Amino acid sequence: MSSLGIGTYLGPMDDDTDRSYTSAVRTAIRQGINVIDTSLNYRHQRSERAVGRAIEAVIQAGDVARNELVVATKAGYLVPQAIPSELLAPGDVVANMHCLKPAFLSDQLERSLRNLRLNRVDIFYLHNPETQLQFLEPGEVYRRIGEAFTACEAMVTSGKIAFYGIATWDGLRRRPGGVDGLQLARLAELAKQAGGPQHHFRFVQLPFSLAMPEAISVRNQGTDPRAAVPLVEAAHTLGISVISSATLMQGRLTKDLPEKFLEKFSDSLPTQAQRAIQFARSTPGITTSLIGMSKAERVVENMVVSKAKPFSEAEYYSFYGR
Repeated sequence: MSSLGIGTYLGPMDDDTDRSYTSAVRTAIRQGINVIDTSLNYRHQRSERAVGRAIEAVIQAGDVARNELVVATKAGYLVPQAIPSELLAPGDVVANMHCLKPAFLSDQLERSLRNLRLNRVDIFYLHNPETQLQFLEPGEVYRRIGEAFTACEAMVTSGKIAFYGIATWDGLRRRPGGVDGLQLARLAELAKQAGGPQHHFRFVQLPFSLAMPEAISVRNQGTDPRAAVPLVEAAHTLGISVISSATLMQGRLTKDLPEKFLEKFSDSLPTQAQRAIQFARSTPGITTSLIGMSKAERVVENMVVSKAKPFSEAEYYSFYGR
């Protein structure tokens, strides 16, 4: 997996943005990115369809083979024009927006496969499952996640997905005691119950950047506060790969960064965006840092970072004064 990946979340829902995303994804793949992240609800399915056109084009052109790409999508949120009402009963949907019912997830995956023009996705994420913790007791939410994991294992068996995981915003960053915090060890145990010791729950996604460092700085994983560890350390112990999102915080880390931060970089990375990306991709324990890029020229600019050697562990932790 490449240390940088392309995200497809933002942008208006129009044809020009669709074409721009297709061009950006094609450029990203040709520049060496092989991790493509999307979701059924991103731009109401339009991002998936743009990604699908890009993947089809680069494969047909011989630029890349399908098995060289890592394509990830997500399900959980109700998406206009993609709601299988006949599959949903009262209580299945939380707050009129989120569902983890196995039949719903299977339906959403089929829609994603059609949008992406693929027979299989490499990573299928439950999208922000912590959303349900705002409305249901934790025991019920974990029960629903366990049922969803069982469904994901069946999707693996059927060849529709290779691996599954959870893509979160708050769930893995919360300080101990947060009402919407998730425990990775408990999730891994649910996966073991669903798929045995060789289960396919192998990925988590959460925001990580200079401004959102909780994955390595907050000891929130573990029931005993004295023995709790950061998310990245817990994931390593459990054999789960960490994918980081919001590397540039939707563009907010492309300017006005602290001078003491900027001076640690060489002139080979002249822009503040490139330096923020280099910081994230160098983080020990993070496999891939996702960058939302809807324009091909932005991909070319950001991919300069891929030619730079990541910071060593000592260099990286010097940012924290260690």
